[in-house]
Amino acid sequence: MWILFAVCSALFAGLTSILAKVGIRKTDSNVATAIRTIIVLIFSWLMVFIVGSQSQLTSIDSRSFLFLILSGLATGASWLCYFRALQIGDINKVVPIDKSSTVLTILLAAVLLGETLTVGKGIGVVLIALGTFLMIEKKAVTESHGEKRTWFLYAVGSAVFASLTAILGKIGISGVESNLGTAVRTGVVLIMALVMVAVNGKQKELLSVPKHELTFICLSGLATGGSWLCYYKALQDGLAGVVVPIDKLSILVTITFSYFVFKEKLSKRALIGLAAIVARTLPMVFVR
Repeated sequence: MWILFAVCSALFAGLTSILAKVGIRKTDSNVATAIRTIIVLIFSWLMVFIVGSQSQLTSIDSRSFLFLILSGLATGASWLCYFRALQIGDINKVVPIDKSSTVLTILLAAVLLGETLTVGKGIGVVLIALGTFLMIEKKAVTESHGEKRTWFLYAVGSAVFASLTAILGKIGISGVESNLGTAVRTGVVLIMALVMVAVNGKQKELLSVPKHELTFICLSGLATGGSWLCYYKALQDGLAGVVVPIDKLSILVTITFSYFVFKEKLSKRALIGLAAIVARTLPMVFVR
């Protein structure tokens, strides 16, 4: 059952990137992140009350609470980097770098969580890394017209923090109802996002976002909320080293929609890389 939740997480995550890209054409990425997080927070607590787990909040032990906070901080950092990269870079360039967090997560899960890294899964890790490398266009990260493509650094930061999010989240939700864990983490993300908005002096922009972009930002938040709830339910019941690769298949959803919505096309090299990622990720679902 947890595999189904992981697949749903991938679907919603793929839609998140497309909806967010439309919503941050003019809106500051930090402002958009804060608004999206408010939607996710409302969505998360609504689910908490629906399943009736709010009474468990006071019974979360200090260790789990600490790791939920750390996971929330990592998530916040990943989001801020990711949506800034999306704002200034193409989806088809940003997403492959962000999804490279799969490799780091699998390795960390083996080292820190004691999850088995079999030969088959090890080969899968290598091929996923190779596929990601092929999808990253060399000229996309070099300087253009004298200006450095800073989106690349933001995308790399997003990947690193995303991998830490999964590991810290896995530890933090041990013994904690998944919806409640998601709600607590989201609260941390919102605080972090609002701090970044304040630091950059963008508070007034929270109330002046164009209606068209605000709609897509909110839809992106709803998609994120759905993705998170499915993701952490799968993470709670399943293996991090399997859940994360499935979740990262959201790249298929994102690239498909980016082709039809933004007319972004992949090169032959990138297509080969995408095929390598998908071909080795799917079998990893059945490797234990």
